Amino acid sequence: MTKRVILEYPDSRLRTLANKVNVVDDDIRILINDMFETMYDAPGIGLAATQINVHKRILVADTSVDKSDPRCFINPEIISREGEVDSEEGCLSVPGFYVSVSRSEKIIVSALDQEGNSFDYSLDGLLSICVQHEIDHLDGKLFVDYLSPLKRERLRKKILKNKKHKKDCCDSDDCSNPRVSVL
Repeated sequence: MTKRVILEYPDSRLRTLANKVNVVDDDIRILINDMFETMYDAPGIGLAATQINVHKRILVADTSVDKSDPRCFINPEIISREGEVDSEEGCLSVPGFYVSVSRSEKIIVSALDQEGNSFDYSLDGLLSICVQHEIDHLDGKLFVDYLSPLKRERLRKKILKNKKHKKDCCDSDDCSNPRVSVL
């Protein structure tokens, strides 16, 4: 397994639409294992292939406290939605920032697993929010897109300022501004 580099906003590659996976083979399984390693190391609870500059419709998630429930969704598609819930979301591609986003409370997702078997899964709670967030990534959408244009521009400027600060003073691993993200 290899830890991959996570793209950060405003990197334009995060806007690339992911392509459908036609064959689930060993290369895809290696990619999935790399995604889990990258997500756990970040640390996060979800990761879309788009975030590591691989534009395939794959996402991984593990919302368990002890990281004991890894889930993989290949070619995920939301086939049913119910209710609405607002939650504070973070993102590994927008480290250190949190935004209130309205999502469906419950969803049914159709996808393939790591062996290429199809399944439909009913999700609610944090896993539902996480999967919706990651599917947005596969569609080239970021959680900052739920902000007004003014708030999004302010956030973009703040992120670029933080990146400059980090580059200027935090070239070592002991930076005083550590990466803290939820998704």
